[in-house]
Amino acid sequence: MFHNIAAIPEKKFKKITWAITIVVFILVSLIKNPAFPKPQSIPNFIYLLPLLNATLNGACFFLLLASLWSIKKGNVSAHRNLNTTAMILSMIFLLSYVVFHVLAPETIYGDSNKDHLVDDVEMRFLLVPRSVYLFILFSHIVLAALILPFILQTFYYGLNRMDDKHRAISRKIFPLWLYVAATGVIVYVLVSPYY
Repeated sequence: MFHNIAAIPEKKFKKITWAITIVVFILVSLIKNPAFPKPQSIPNFIYLLPLLNATLNGACFFLLLASLWSIKKGNVSAHRNLNTTAMILSMIFLLSYVVFHVLAPETIYGDSNKDHLVDDVEMRFLLVPRSVYLFILFSHIVLAALILPFILQTFYYGLNRMDDKHRAISRKIFPLWLYVAATGVIVYVLVSPYY
């Protein structure tokens, strides 16, 4: 599936990486804008997508851990297969995330009555304070946006067996990708009562 990526020259792939990153950033910015029009009627399956997204994030978390274990054991083939699977699941996640946010209204943590406000009564019943939730959400979103081009570049280096470059960048990006995957699940668990 990814053999064609390996054939792209490195400089060209870096340009593609940044183009993908910019397109994703613009797309997510547009659909997260409160002025973005939402349809009057929302298909029922849309409300299953956040659970799918959390499942994909959780699967990526465990795939990344297994990938690290595999490479520490010297099993390059398993490492590559696990990372490829994590990349595929991440692409499915991105597609599902975009579809959900194009169609569904924004879900607000603590908004029990779904009036798009969190009043004093609702604040008393929060599982964790809104400030903690917002910190986790903000760090998840910002890091996901920041690491996207580096994940793509790391994957490219791995496919092309540019081991020194792959190793150098993955040591920095791996813990951040792991954090993004884990916090994606945490955000879902915290906000799921308000869908």
